[in-house]
Amino acid sequence: MVIFSIPRQLVNLIGSIGVDSTDSNEQRLQRTLLVGIALMIALAGALWGVIYIALGEFLAGSIPLSYSLFSFLSIAVFARTHRYHFFRLSQLLLILLLPFLLMVSLGGFVNSSAVILWSLLCPLGALLFLDLRRAKWWFLAYLALVIISGLLQPYVRVSNNLTPDIVLIFFVMNISAISAIAFVLLHYFVSQKNRFLHLLNIEQKKSDRLLLNVLPKEIAAILKTDDSTIAHQFDEVSILFADIVGFTTLSVKMAPDEVVELLNDVFSYFDSLVDKYGLEKIRTIGDSYMVVGGAPRPCPDHAQAMARLALEMRAYVEEYRRNGRRLSFRIGIASGPVVGGVIGRQKFHYDVWGDAVNMASRMESQGVPGKIQITGDTHELLKDAYICLPRGKVSVKGKGEMATWFLDGIKTSA
Repeated sequence: MVIFSIPRQLVNLIGSIGVDSTDSNEQRLQRTLLVGIALMIALAGALWGVIYIALGEFLAGSIPLSYSLFSFLSIAVFARTHRYHFFRLSQLLLILLLPFLLMVSLGGFVNSSAVILWSLLCPLGALLFLDLRRAKWWFLAYLALVIISGLLQPYVRVSNNLTPDIVLIFFVMNISAISAIAFVLLHYFVSQKNRFLHLLNIEQKKSDRLLLNVLPKEIAAILKTDDSTIAHQFDEVSILFADIVGFTTLSVKMAPDEVVELLNDVFSYFDSLVDKYGLEKIRTIGDSYMVVGGAPRPCPDHAQAMARLALEMRAYVEEYRRNGRRLSFRIGIASGPVVGGVIGRQKFHYDVWGDAVNMASRMESQGVPGKIQITGDTHELLKDAYICLPRGKVSVKGKGEMATWFLDGIKTSA
């Protein structure tokens, strides 16, 4: 437990340097990582400087030591002033230029054990701590220094105090240290990318769930890829309207929360039946409930599915009790062609229009409590398998006298 508490305390200490209470999570991570990388390079610089001086290369040793000293001072200033932009710029400049100077002092690319590669950490860091556009210029500056290093090779000292074995060891040390720090940077980048993708996936699932709460899944899939108007013609569908009889009078006698709980109980159960029969709820308006079968998914047995839905809805309502209160519904069904589409730009929803919609609404509003009234078109689709009792002719607004039936059950043979 103690072994793990020390690194965690160190990470917390580094994370507190130069961080403001107003910083976002991303800013905190960037500042913590920059301080951590600066400390790693500063410690490596101190080690390299001591080794160079011990081997007789005083000028070469003073360069990484001066970087370490300046880096520790800049971290202390950053912790006091919180001037992140100045701290970031100073670190990038030091990491870019000092390895180049160290290479020149040691006598070129080979004699310095490719110490110029330390400058590569500058554009890699710029990718994390700056935007892509500015990181590109830091990378071009690094390439320019590498080219200049090649051009200066004939003019720098031919040898230094380092033996070939020491030069080889420094090659291994430089490449290993740079690789380790680059791995830390890339590990951070990949972990942040994975974290972002994970959060994005969570938000995507949330938005998908919200979208499916207001739209059919087929329409939601179209909206994700197409902004054009969505409108389809359906030649054969069935529409159901259901409405609580005397709801206005009933709601006056109930507390607001009781009204909401009652509607939630009943309509939630209706929703489960709609899913059960593969139908589509269009909307609820107050105590009115509307369903379509055959749109937006074409369904050859839309009338049969709607009939079963209506019969189960009626059976549920007949058994329903809440605080001693009973409910009575009027249900109307009509069949025929409709147009389906999405309306609205912000609070959009899927809807259907057509004569069948109007007729289903009339069947409900001019129906009988506890009964399921259907039109002649629906009767033709159901009469072979369902018990349909003739009501006679009813005066329907806009249509005149029309024959209607009451759906009463399923025939035994069916």
